[in-house]
Amino acid sequence: MSIARFSPFELVLLQSRSQVDTATLLLLAWVLVNRQPITEGQRRRRLAQVTAPFRHGHDIDPVMEIAQRQDLQAIQLASEVLRKECSQERSLSIMHQAITLATDDGTLSLANHYILRFLADLLGVVPETLSTLFKELTGEALKAPEDISTEAYWKRHDPQYYERKAQEAAEKEQAQARAEEAERQQQAQHQEREQEKQRRRQEREEHAKAKRERAQQEKARRRQQKQQDSQQRQRDDQRHQQRHQHHEKRYQQYKPRPQSPPDRTSRALAVLGLTQGANRSDIRRAYRRMAQLHHPDRFFSESEQQVALASARFQRIKNAYDYLMQTYR
Repeated sequence: MSIARFSPFELVLLQSRSQVDTATLLLLAWVLVNRQPITEGQRRRRLAQVTAPFRHGHDIDPVMEIAQRQDLQAIQLASEVLRKECSQERSLSIMHQAITLATDDGTLSLANHYILRFLADLLGVVPETLSTLFKELTGEALKAPEDISTEAYWKRHDPQYYERKAQEAAEKEQAQARAEEAERQQQAQHQEREQEKQRRRQEREEHAKAKRERAQQEKARRRQQKQQDSQQRQRDDQRHQQRHQHHEKRYQQYKPRPQSPPDRTSRALAVLGLTQGANRSDIRRAYRRMAQLHHPDRFFSESEQQVALASARFQRIKNAYDYLMQTYR
């Protein structure tokens, strides 16, 4: 069978000549480990001195290492060995050795106080017998163990306990303050980001509003400009019409009035501004002059009425010219 399946203390028990002595050795080493102050060398020498009569037949160093590790499984195994194998006389002897090792320096540590009571219960030693044996060996009664939860215990055994607690509380408060400060900064940063988002959103809304207003203003301006242009065209048309009416009136005033109803030739000559006796050359020159003066293209910027009147005049001039050119051959 492979030895890898055994714990270190089980291997020691397998090598031991007396498992009871080896189990007792571990429990006494456990007592020494919980005795303060004492050096490692002092523990080993004291344990070797007390267990010199033992018949375990192996080195105590592995047992000391197991005790220093506070290996509870090994301690439980040693307790089971002693419970099965120890007689009443051996049990009292083990308690005697344990009390001696626990009180060599005149004090009993809190841990050893509980260990002694544990060993007494393990070995079947009643509390009265334990108290009697303890008083015989130390000259003092075995008092009840102190309550480590009381303030008096820590003031007596560890004066710096409350200083450490106060320091831990201060560090905790500082850590909490730092955490709260970090949270406040984070909230402030979050608030700043939200304010920046809101500011940008307002800027976008204001920009869009300004753009809409500019568009409406431009639309209103164009509509107003269109109305102004229309009104200006109407005024221009009125002025042109008035000017034409004025010219027409003056033309009617200065237009030669025949004494008798003229014939067609006379009317044609009158249209061209000629009199009887005009030849073809006179007719041609008069036509070109009148055509240039009354051609409809000269009135393209006037109103439709003015253009229509100009077209009618030009058509009369053209008809008069055609008739006279056919007549004067």
